[in-house]
Parts: sequence; structure tokens; C-alpha cells
Amino acid sequence: MDQKQLLKQMIDFNKAAFDNSFNAMVTLQELTEWMAITLLDQATWLPGEGRKAIDEWVKAYKNGREDFKKTVDDNYRKVEDFFTGAKSKSK
Repeated sequence: MDQKQLLKQMIDFNKAAFDNSFNAMVTLQELTEWMAITLLDQATWLPGEGRKAIDEWVKAYKNGREDFKKTVDDNYRKVEDFFTGAKSKSK
């Protein structure tokens, strides 16, 4: 088996494992967010500023998560381009 093909398969496996883990984490975070919102809706003692701060925190967390995923996907794409370019050069 060609060494480049083996490395590409390893990268593909790693990307699939990352995507599955990331999706599981997103699901868990969304469920936690849903539970927190339900709890906050029932917490009449929490002032409006507290609710606003928590909403901003959740929004910042989502933006960070999306930026992280975008960065990882871009880097996987660069690795794939590297292997694709290496194959076309060798032919």
C-alpha cells in the first residue's frame, strides 16, 4: 500500500472521529442549554440582567464552537488538498 494513501486514510478516519465526537458534544450542549432555559423560565427570582448575561454567555459559547469547527474543517481541507496535490504531481 502506498504510504501517502495510508496517511490519507488515517486523516479521513481522524476527521470522521472528530466529526462524530463534535456532533455528540453539540447535542449534549444543546440539551444542556434547553434545560437551562427551562430552568430560567421558571426562576422568577432571577433579575432581567442575570438572564441577559446568561443569554450572552450562551451566544458567545455557540460562536466559539462554530468558529472552532470552521477552523478544524478548513485545516482538514488543507490536508486533503495537500494529499490531492501530491497525487497529481506524482502522476
